[in-house]
Amino acid sequence: MVAGGPAPRRRHTVATKPVQNVQMVIPMDLSTLPTAQTDPGSEPRDPTGMPTEVPAARDSVTGAIGRTPLVRLNGCLGAEPTPCRAFAKLEFLNPMGSIKDRVARHMVESALADGRLAPGGTVVESSSGNTGMGLALMALLHGLTCKLVVRRQTSPEKIAALRALGADLVLVDGDLPPEHPESYNQMPKRLARDNPDYYFPDQHNNRENNDTHYRETGPEIWRQMDGRVDYLVAGIGTGGTVSGTGRYLKERDPAVKVVAVDVEGSVFSSHFHGGEPCRPRPYRLEGLGDEEMIGCPEFEVIDEMYQVTDREAFLATRDLAHRDGLFAGGSSGAALWGVRKLLAELAERGELERYGEAGPRVVTILPDSGNRYLSTIFNDEWMRKHGYLEADR
Repeated sequence: MVAGGPAPRRRHTVATKPVQNVQMVIPMDLSTLPTAQTDPGSEPRDPTGMPTEVPAARDSVTGAIGRTPLVRLNGCLGAEPTPCRAFAKLEFLNPMGSIKDRVARHMVESALADGRLAPGGTVVESSSGNTGMGLALMALLHGLTCKLVVRRQTSPEKIAALRALGADLVLVDGDLPPEHPESYNQMPKRLARDNPDYYFPDQHNNRENNDTHYRETGPEIWRQMDGRVDYLVAGIGTGGTVSGTGRYLKERDPAVKVVAVDVEGSVFSSHFHGGEPCRPRPYRLEGLGDEEMIGCPEFEVIDEMYQVTDREAFLATRDLAHRDGLFAGGSSGAALWGVRKLLAELAERGELERYGEAGPRVVTILPDSGNRYLSTIFNDEWMRKHGYLEADR
Protein backbone atom coordinates (compact mmCIF):
# COMPACT_ATOMS: atom_id res chain seq x y z
CA MET A 1 0.00 0.00 0.00
CA VAL A 2 1.04 3.59 -0.48
CA ALA A 3 2.18 4.89 2.89
CA GLY A 4 1.36 8.34 4.16
CA GLY A 5 5.06 9.17 4.46
CA PRO A 6 8.31 7.99 2.86
CA ALA A 7 8.90 4.32 3.55
CA PRO A 8 12.27 2.58 3.26
CA ARG A 9 12.46 0.30 0.28
CA ARG A 10 15.28 -1.77 -1.04
CA ARG A 11 16.59 -0.37 -4.25
CA HIS A 12 15.64 -2.30 -7.40
CA THR A 13 18.25 -2.24 -10.11
CA VAL A 14 18.36 -3.61 -13.62
CA ALA A 15 21.52 -3.72 -15.67
CA THR A 16 21.32 -1.47 -18.68
CA LYS A 17 23.56 0.04 -21.29
CA PRO A 18 24.91 3.53 -20.57
CA VAL A 19 23.14 6.29 -22.42
CA GLN A 20 25.13 8.49 -24.74
CA ASN A 21 25.88 11.94 -23.35
CA VAL A 22 23.34 13.90 -25.36
CA GLN A 23 22.44 17.49 -24.63
CA MET A 24 18.68 17.70 -24.14
CA VAL A 25 16.47 20.73 -23.89
CA ILE A 26 12.75 21.30 -23.42
CA PRO A 27 11.61 22.48 -26.87
CA MET A 28 8.83 24.66 -25.51
CA ASP A 29 8.02 27.58 -23.26
CA LEU A 30 6.07 26.22 -20.30
CA SER A 31 5.23 29.64 -18.88
CA THR A 32 2.12 29.96 -21.07
CA LEU A 33 0.62 26.57 -20.17
CA PRO A 34 -2.82 26.84 -18.54
CA THR A 35 -2.83 25.58 -14.95
CA ALA A 36 -5.25 23.30 -13.13
CA GLN A 37 -6.89 26.40 -11.67
CA THR A 38 -7.70 27.88 -15.05
CA ASP A 39 -11.42 28.10 -15.86
CA PRO A 40 -11.68 28.02 -19.67
CA GLY A 41 -14.60 30.41 -19.45
CA SER A 42 -12.49 33.01 -17.66
CA GLU A 43 -9.47 33.00 -19.99
CA PRO A 44 -8.66 36.43 -21.48
CA ARG A 45 -10.56 36.93 -24.75
CA ASP A 46 -10.69 39.65 -27.39
CA PRO A 47 -13.93 41.47 -28.37
CA THR A 48 -14.80 38.68 -30.84
CA GLY A 49 -14.69 36.07 -28.10
CA MET A 50 -11.42 34.47 -29.21
CA PRO A 51 -8.74 33.68 -26.60
CA THR A 52 -6.02 36.33 -26.58
CA GLU A 53 -3.31 33.71 -26.00
CA VAL A 54 -3.11 30.96 -28.61
CA PRO A 55 -0.13 28.80 -29.64
CA ALA A 56 2.12 30.35 -32.25
CA ALA A 57 2.47 28.79 -35.71
CA ARG A 58 4.97 25.92 -35.84
CA ASP A 59 7.57 25.23 -38.51
CA SER A 60 6.50 21.57 -38.72
CA VAL A 61 4.19 19.09 -37.08
CA THR A 62 6.90 18.13 -34.56
CA GLY A 63 6.42 21.55 -33.00
CA ALA A 64 2.91 20.46 -32.05
CA ILE A 65 4.21 17.59 -29.91
CA GLY A 66 3.76 18.11 -26.18
CA ARG A 67 2.07 20.89 -24.18
CA THR A 68 -0.98 18.62 -23.91
CA PRO A 69 -4.00 19.70 -21.82
CA LEU A 70 -4.67 18.60 -18.26
CA VAL A 71 -8.35 18.10 -17.45
CA ARG A 72 -10.24 17.18 -14.32
CA LEU A 73 -11.82 13.73 -14.06
CA ASN A 74 -15.46 13.90 -13.00
CA GLY A 75 -18.08 11.31 -13.94
CA CYS A 76 -15.70 8.39 -14.29
CA LEU A 77 -14.80 8.59 -10.59
CA GLY A 78 -18.34 7.61 -9.64
CA ALA A 79 -21.80 9.01 -9.12
CA GLU A 80 -21.09 10.06 -5.53
CA PRO A 81 -18.89 13.14 -4.97
CA THR A 82 -15.30 12.04 -4.41
CA PRO A 83 -13.13 14.04 -2.00
CA CYS A 84 -10.21 14.39 -4.37
CA ARG A 85 -8.97 16.46 -7.28
CA ALA A 86 -7.96 14.04 -10.01
CA PHE A 87 -6.62 15.30 -13.32
CA ALA A 88 -5.73 13.50 -16.55
CA LYS A 89 -3.06 14.60 -19.03
CA LEU A 90 -4.43 14.06 -22.53
CA GLU A 91 -1.44 12.64 -24.36
CA PHE A 92 -3.70 11.24 -27.09
CA LEU A 93 -3.86 14.82 -28.43
CA ASN A 94 -0.29 14.62 -29.74
CA PRO A 95 -0.08 14.65 -33.59
CA MET A 96 0.14 10.86 -34.00
CA GLY A 97 -2.29 10.25 -31.17
CA SER A 98 -0.02 9.16 -28.32
CA ILE A 99 2.59 10.11 -25.75
CA LYS A 100 5.20 8.20 -27.76
CA ASP A 101 5.49 11.11 -30.18
CA ARG A 102 7.61 12.78 -27.51
CA VAL A 103 9.99 9.84 -27.23
CA ALA A 104 10.30 9.32 -30.98
CA ARG A 105 11.14 12.98 -31.60
CA HIS A 106 13.74 13.08 -28.87
CA MET A 107 15.47 9.81 -29.77
CA VAL A 108 15.61 10.39 -33.53
CA GLU A 109 16.74 14.02 -33.32
CA SER A 110 19.37 13.16 -30.68
CA ALA A 111 20.70 10.27 -32.76
CA LEU A 112 20.88 12.42 -35.90
CA ALA A 113 22.70 15.14 -33.95
CA ASP A 114 25.42 12.90 -32.54
CA GLY A 115 25.87 10.62 -35.56
CA ARG A 116 24.32 7.40 -34.25
CA LEU A 117 21.79 7.76 -37.08
CA ALA A 118 23.09 8.75 -40.50
CA PRO A 119 21.10 10.97 -42.87
CA GLY A 120 18.92 8.77 -45.06
CA GLY A 121 19.45 5.85 -42.69
CA THR A 122 17.08 3.25 -41.24
CA VAL A 123 15.42 3.20 -37.82
CA VAL A 124 14.42 -0.25 -36.51
CA GLU A 125 12.37 -0.80 -33.37
CA SER A 126 9.78 -3.09 -31.76
CA SER A 127 6.53 -1.34 -30.94
CA SER A 128 2.96 -2.06 -29.89
CA GLY A 129 2.09 0.66 -32.39
CA ASN A 130 2.42 4.01 -30.66
CA THR A 131 6.20 4.39 -30.67
CA GLY A 132 6.09 3.05 -34.20
CA MET A 133 3.70 5.82 -35.23
CA GLY A 134 6.01 8.45 -33.77
CA LEU A 135 9.09 6.93 -35.41
CA ALA A 136 7.29 6.65 -38.74
CA LEU A 137 6.44 10.35 -38.50
CA MET A 138 10.03 11.30 -37.72
CA ALA A 139 11.30 9.08 -40.55
CA LEU A 140 8.98 10.83 -43.01
CA LEU A 141 10.10 14.28 -41.92
CA HIS A 142 13.82 13.45 -41.92
CA GLY A 143 14.01 11.31 -45.06
CA LEU A 144 14.64 8.06 -43.18
CA THR A 145 13.40 4.49 -43.54
CA CYS A 146 11.37 3.05 -40.67
CA LYS A 147 11.29 -0.72 -40.05
CA LEU A 148 9.06 -1.88 -37.20
CA VAL A 149 8.64 -5.22 -35.45
CA VAL A 150 4.99 -5.52 -34.42
CA ARG A 151 3.04 -8.32 -32.75
CA ARG A 152 0.40 -9.87 -35.01
CA GLN A 153 -2.04 -9.48 -32.10
CA THR A 154 -1.74 -5.67 -32.30
CA SER A 155 -5.03 -3.93 -33.12
CA PRO A 156 -5.79 -3.77 -36.87
CA GLU A 157 -6.17 0.02 -36.61
CA LYS A 158 -2.57 0.43 -35.45
CA ILE A 159 -1.19 -1.86 -38.14
CA ALA A 160 -3.15 -0.03 -40.85
CA ALA A 161 -1.99 3.35 -39.55
CA LEU A 162 1.66 2.29 -39.52
CA ARG A 163 1.42 1.11 -43.11
CA ALA A 164 -0.34 4.34 -44.10
CA LEU A 165 2.71 6.24 -42.84
CA GLY A 166 5.03 4.13 -44.98
CA ALA A 167 6.55 1.98 -42.25
CA ASP A 168 8.01 -1.40 -43.25
CA LEU A 169 6.40 -3.90 -40.85
CA VAL A 170 7.78 -7.20 -39.61
CA LEU A 171 4.88 -9.06 -37.97
CA VAL A 172 5.79 -11.60 -35.29
CA ASP A 173 3.87 -13.99 -33.06
CA GLY A 174 3.27 -12.19 -29.76
CA ASP A 175 2.95 -15.50 -27.89
CA LEU A 176 6.57 -16.49 -28.51
CA PRO A 177 8.76 -16.44 -25.36
CA PRO A 178 11.01 -13.37 -25.11
CA GLU A 179 14.18 -15.41 -25.61
CA HIS A 180 12.96 -16.86 -28.94
CA PRO A 181 15.02 -15.45 -31.86
CA GLU A 182 11.83 -14.63 -33.81
CA SER A 183 10.12 -12.92 -30.86
CA TYR A 184 9.02 -9.31 -30.50
CA ASN A 185 11.89 -8.79 -28.06
CA GLN A 186 14.70 -10.36 -30.08
CA MET A 187 13.83 -9.58 -33.70
CA PRO A 188 14.81 -5.86 -33.71
CA LYS A 189 18.10 -6.68 -31.99
CA ARG A 190 18.85 -9.25 -34.68
CA LEU A 191 17.95 -6.85 -37.48
CA ALA A 192 20.22 -4.18 -35.99
CA ARG A 193 23.03 -6.69 -35.49
CA ASP A 194 22.78 -7.93 -39.08
CA ASN A 195 22.64 -4.36 -40.46
CA PRO A 196 25.24 -2.19 -38.71
CA ASP A 197 23.96 0.95 -40.43
CA TYR A 198 20.53 0.57 -38.77
CA TYR A 199 19.76 2.74 -35.75
CA PHE A 200 18.00 0.80 -32.97
CA PRO A 201 16.58 3.26 -30.38
CA ASP A 202 15.84 0.35 -28.01
CA GLN A 203 13.00 2.13 -26.23
CA HIS A 204 12.80 -0.60 -23.58
CA ASN A 205 16.38 -0.17 -22.34
CA ASN A 206 17.55 3.26 -23.53
CA ARG A 207 16.95 5.78 -20.76
CA GLU A 208 16.73 8.61 -23.24
CA ASN A 209 13.14 7.40 -23.14
CA ASN A 210 12.91 8.34 -19.45
CA ASP A 211 14.76 11.61 -19.99
CA THR A 212 12.14 12.70 -22.51
CA HIS A 213 9.53 12.70 -19.75
CA TYR A 214 11.92 14.13 -17.17
CA ARG A 215 12.55 17.06 -19.52
CA GLU A 216 9.02 17.49 -20.89
CA THR A 217 6.08 15.64 -19.32
CA GLY A 218 7.11 16.15 -15.70
CA PRO A 219 7.72 19.92 -15.98
CA GLU A 220 4.46 20.36 -17.89
CA ILE A 221 2.47 18.61 -15.16
CA TRP A 222 4.24 20.57 -12.43
CA ARG A 223 3.40 23.85 -14.14
CA GLN A 224 -0.20 22.85 -14.90
CA MET A 225 -0.78 21.74 -11.30
CA ASP A 226 0.70 24.95 -9.85
CA GLY A 227 3.40 22.87 -8.19
CA ARG A 228 0.94 20.93 -6.04
CA VAL A 229 0.81 17.19 -6.71
CA ASP A 230 0.16 14.47 -4.12
CA TYR A 231 0.08 11.39 -6.36
CA LEU A 232 1.12 10.44 -9.89
CA VAL A 233 -0.65 7.33 -11.22
CA ALA A 234 0.69 6.04 -14.53
CA GLY A 235 0.97 2.80 -16.46
CA ILE A 236 4.28 0.97 -16.75
CA GLY A 237 5.18 -0.44 -20.17
CA THR A 238 8.69 0.51 -21.18
CA GLY A 239 8.80 2.36 -17.85
CA GLY A 240 9.93 5.62 -19.42
CA THR A 241 6.81 7.67 -18.69
CA VAL A 242 6.25 6.77 -15.04
CA SER A 243 9.99 6.84 -14.25
CA GLY A 244 10.97 10.09 -15.95
CA THR A 245 7.84 11.98 -14.93
CA GLY A 246 7.90 10.58 -11.41
CA ARG A 247 11.58 11.39 -10.93
CA TYR A 248 11.03 15.02 -11.95
CA LEU A 249 8.01 15.46 -9.65
CA LYS A 250 9.81 13.87 -6.70
CA GLU A 251 12.79 16.15 -7.19
CA ARG A 252 10.45 19.14 -7.01
CA ASP A 253 8.57 17.73 -4.00
CA PRO A 254 9.85 14.55 -2.26
CA ALA A 255 6.39 14.04 -0.72
CA VAL A 256 4.92 13.14 -4.13
CA LYS A 257 3.94 9.45 -4.31
CA VAL A 258 4.26 7.52 -7.57
CA VAL A 259 1.92 4.61 -8.31
CA ALA A 260 2.65 2.43 -11.35
CA VAL A 261 -0.04 0.28 -12.99
CA ASP A 262 1.15 -3.04 -14.42
CA VAL A 263 -0.97 -5.68 -16.16
CA GLU A 264 -1.58 -9.24 -14.95
CA GLY A 265 0.74 -11.52 -16.90
CA SER A 266 3.66 -9.06 -16.81
CA VAL A 267 6.86 -9.66 -14.83
CA PHE A 268 7.19 -6.18 -13.32
CA SER A 269 4.98 -6.51 -10.24
CA SER A 270 6.61 -9.62 -8.81
CA HIS A 271 10.02 -8.00 -9.22
CA PHE A 272 8.88 -4.75 -7.60
CA HIS A 273 7.31 -6.48 -4.61
CA GLY A 274 10.40 -8.62 -4.08
CA GLY A 275 8.74 -11.96 -4.78
CA GLU A 276 9.89 -14.89 -6.83
CA PRO A 277 10.38 -14.14 -10.53
CA CYS A 278 7.10 -14.98 -12.25
CA ARG A 279 6.52 -16.68 -15.56
CA PRO A 280 4.89 -14.22 -17.98
CA ARG A 281 1.38 -15.03 -19.16
CA PRO A 282 -0.46 -13.79 -22.28
CA TYR A 283 -2.60 -10.68 -21.96
CA ARG A 284 -4.43 -8.48 -24.44
CA LEU A 285 -3.88 -5.03 -22.98
CA GLU A 286 -1.48 -3.18 -25.29
CA GLY A 287 1.24 -0.85 -24.11
CA LEU A 288 1.67 -2.06 -20.51
CA GLY A 289 3.83 -4.75 -18.95
CA ASP A 290 6.55 -6.92 -20.44
CA GLU A 291 7.57 -10.57 -20.71
CA GLU A 292 11.07 -9.92 -19.36
CA MET A 293 12.91 -7.41 -17.20
CA ILE A 294 14.13 -4.38 -19.14
CA GLY A 295 16.35 -1.40 -18.42
CA CYS A 296 14.11 1.66 -18.43
CA PRO A 297 11.96 1.18 -15.31
CA GLU A 298 13.40 3.10 -12.36
CA PHE A 299 11.85 1.03 -9.59
CA GLU A 300 13.38 3.23 -6.91
CA VAL A 301 11.14 6.10 -8.09
CA ILE A 302 7.96 4.03 -7.66
CA ASP A 303 6.21 3.85 -4.27
CA GLU A 304 3.51 1.32 -5.16
CA MET A 305 2.62 -0.91 -8.08
CA TYR A 306 -0.82 -2.30 -8.88
CA GLN A 307 -1.74 -5.06 -11.34
CA VAL A 308 -4.83 -4.64 -13.50
CA THR A 309 -6.63 -7.36 -15.44
CA ASP A 310 -7.53 -6.99 -19.10
CA ARG A 311 -11.22 -6.82 -18.21
CA GLU A 312 -10.74 -4.14 -15.54
CA ALA A 313 -8.69 -2.00 -17.90
CA PHE A 314 -11.08 -2.35 -20.84
CA LEU A 315 -14.22 -1.57 -18.84
CA ALA A 316 -12.53 1.48 -17.31
CA THR A 317 -11.52 2.58 -20.82
CA ARG A 318 -15.15 2.56 -21.85
CA ASP A 319 -16.04 4.49 -18.69
CA LEU A 320 -13.62 7.24 -19.68
CA ALA A 321 -15.49 7.66 -22.95
CA HIS A 322 -19.02 7.22 -21.66
CA ARG A 323 -18.75 9.30 -18.47
CA ASP A 324 -16.18 11.99 -19.19
CA GLY A 325 -16.03 12.05 -22.99
CA LEU A 326 -12.35 11.03 -22.99
CA PHE A 327 -11.89 8.75 -26.00
CA ALA A 328 -8.69 7.02 -24.98
CA GLY A 329 -7.08 3.59 -25.23
CA GLY A 330 -6.69 0.57 -22.98
CA SER A 331 -3.66 1.78 -21.07
CA SER A 332 -5.64 4.92 -20.21
CA GLY A 333 -8.38 2.72 -18.77
CA ALA A 334 -5.73 0.96 -16.71
CA ALA A 335 -4.59 4.36 -15.40
CA LEU A 336 -8.17 5.29 -14.42
CA TRP A 337 -8.53 1.92 -12.68
CA GLY A 338 -5.33 2.74 -10.77
CA VAL A 339 -6.70 6.12 -9.68
CA ARG A 340 -9.90 4.48 -8.45
CA LYS A 341 -7.96 1.81 -6.54
CA LEU A 342 -5.70 4.42 -4.94
CA LEU A 343 -8.66 6.51 -3.77
CA ALA A 344 -10.43 3.42 -2.43
CA GLU A 345 -7.34 2.43 -0.44
CA LEU A 346 -6.92 5.94 0.97
CA ALA A 347 -10.58 5.99 1.98
CA GLU A 348 -10.36 2.54 3.58
CA ARG A 349 -7.39 3.67 5.65
CA GLY A 350 -9.08 6.95 6.57
CA GLU A 351 -6.33 8.98 4.91
CA LEU A 352 -8.40 11.18 2.58
CA GLU A 353 -9.04 13.67 5.41
CA ARG A 354 -5.36 14.44 5.86
CA TYR A 355 -5.45 16.25 2.50
CA GLY A 356 -8.15 18.65 3.60
CA GLU A 357 -11.77 18.96 2.58
CA ALA A 358 -10.98 18.89 -1.15
CA GLY A 359 -8.89 15.71 -0.86
CA PRO A 360 -5.61 14.71 -2.51
CA ARG A 361 -4.41 16.11 -5.83
CA VAL A 362 -3.92 13.16 -8.18
CA VAL A 363 -2.53 13.28 -11.72
CA THR A 364 -2.74 10.46 -14.23
CA ILE A 365 -1.69 10.17 -17.86
CA LEU A 366 -3.86 8.98 -20.75
CA PRO A 367 -1.28 7.72 -23.26
CA ASP A 368 -3.15 7.08 -26.50
CA SER A 369 -6.38 7.49 -28.45
CA GLY A 370 -9.44 5.26 -28.52
CA ASN A 371 -9.54 5.31 -32.31
CA ARG A 372 -6.84 2.62 -32.27
CA TYR A 373 -9.23 0.20 -30.54
CA LEU A 374 -12.52 0.48 -32.44
CA SER A 375 -12.36 -3.19 -33.46
CA THR A 376 -11.45 -4.38 -29.96
CA ILE A 377 -12.18 -2.47 -26.73
CA PHE A 378 -14.98 -0.40 -28.26
CA ASN A 379 -16.46 -3.35 -30.15
CA ASP A 380 -19.20 -5.07 -28.10
CA GLU A 381 -18.95 -8.31 -30.07
CA TRP A 382 -15.18 -8.56 -29.48
CA MET A 383 -15.62 -7.73 -25.79
CA ARG A 384 -18.30 -10.41 -25.36
CA LYS A 385 -16.31 -12.99 -27.33
CA HIS A 386 -13.43 -12.67 -24.87
CA GLY A 387 -15.62 -12.54 -21.78
CA TYR A 388 -15.06 -8.90 -20.92
CA LEU A 389 -18.66 -7.80 -21.40
CA GLU A 390 -21.87 -9.39 -20.16
CA ALA A 391 -24.25 -10.65 -22.84
CA ASP A 392 -26.88 -8.03 -22.02
CA ARG A 393 -24.52 -5.04 -22.23
